[in-house]
Amino acid sequence: MTEAPGRATFRDVFAVPEFRALWFAEIFSMFGDQMARVALSVLVFKQTGSATLTGLTYALTFAPSLLGGILLSSLADRFPRRNVMIAADLIRCVLILLVALPGVPFWIMCVLVASATLLNPLFKASQLAMLPDILKGDRYITGMAIRNITTQSAQLAGFAGGGLLISQIDPRVALVIDAATFVLSAVVLRIGVHYRPAAAAKNQRPSFLGSISQGSKLVFADRGLRTLLLITWMIGLIPAYDGIAAPYADVVGGGAIATGLIFASDPLGSVLGAFIFTRWVPPALKPRLPAVLALASAVPLLLCFLQPGLIASLVLFVVSGGLSTVALMQATASLSLGVPDRSRAQAMGLSNTGLTTVMGVSPLLAGVLADLTTPQTTVAFFGAAGVLVTIPLVISWRRSITRDPGRWIHSDTTPTNSG
Repeated sequence: MTEAPGRATFRDVFAVPEFRALWFAEIFSMFGDQMARVALSVLVFKQTGSATLTGLTYALTFAPSLLGGILLSSLADRFPRRNVMIAADLIRCVLILLVALPGVPFWIMCVLVASATLLNPLFKASQLAMLPDILKGDRYITGMAIRNITTQSAQLAGFAGGGLLISQIDPRVALVIDAATFVLSAVVLRIGVHYRPAAAAKNQRPSFLGSISQGSKLVFADRGLRTLLLITWMIGLIPAYDGIAAPYADVVGGGAIATGLIFASDPLGSVLGAFIFTRWVPPALKPRLPAVLALASAVPLLLCFLQPGLIASLVLFVVSGGLSTVALMQATASLSLGVPDRSRAQAMGLSNTGLTTVMGVSPLLAGVLADLTTPQTTVAFFGAAGVLVTIPLVISWRRSITRDPGRWIHSDTTPTNSG
């Protein structure tokens, strides 16, 4: 494949047929998943009348990802990644169809939903591990930006479209539509993505249990990789304002509209940040920036100590969301390019699992703290925690990139560590 010299545009990336297939497959799956979350919430509440059980079911569409990321990501190194993604799609299709059957007991529904969620990190780890083989040079980071922009849009469209659709049809029909998106994703992957053999040759593969720990040992034993991994995890602290959006809106004198604006501020910042970063930041400069950008993303939140109103808060959240997005984007890209191909999926799974875990715990901690102080002060405390955590990472990354610049900064930013 011809590599894009210099800064790559969105058009350069979409000119790559395999990327288009991966992109379409992810969008289909994500739109269906978001719509299914709305459908499950409505379905369970209708069946049980319990807000607690409805919340439990919704949590099951996220929580098992932690276990799946740890236990299953290595499969994408042990087997051909395209085949792993197709298998994950088809299994999730069957599981969601079973959920949609009338009369399924609630506990069986929970098991099915949790099982489907367990496969989500396997699909994503396979995709992220395959992307550097498809996009070379600056096309890779531009492709990551495109994924970020479109996945944020798909999430919003899935929630909005799901609510509108489910108000008109039976929630089970929406679940069938979700299952159909998995089939469509599998077909697109089968047709549009080339077959590649497993990254780890049979004679190089450790046992299944050994492969689970191999990626972790590899990443944590390397200063540069360890720093990048911790940057991706730290980013989970930043959007604490999402977890307390309703009380924050109430304190600043807003209602449901203000709450919605707070939720929308992070996706808006993400889209703007990804566009600016890919459009105007030189390719050779990007690998130097993830730690600094992560630190910069926490700084705006410190201004919440001043108890700002709604408009000022929204501006701070948009800026913070944009900076954290590009920090995560570049840290993920550099981590992926720095890990040997035979362990890349496991490392990507570890990165995504840690990020998801932090993002899951942060809202709980933010809620407790907000009850003790104020929502603005809570957000500011999270900003301060982000600064304190990130300063050592800035120093560590500067040392890593100064000590071995050739490893992290290439003229075309292509991977050199193929394993």
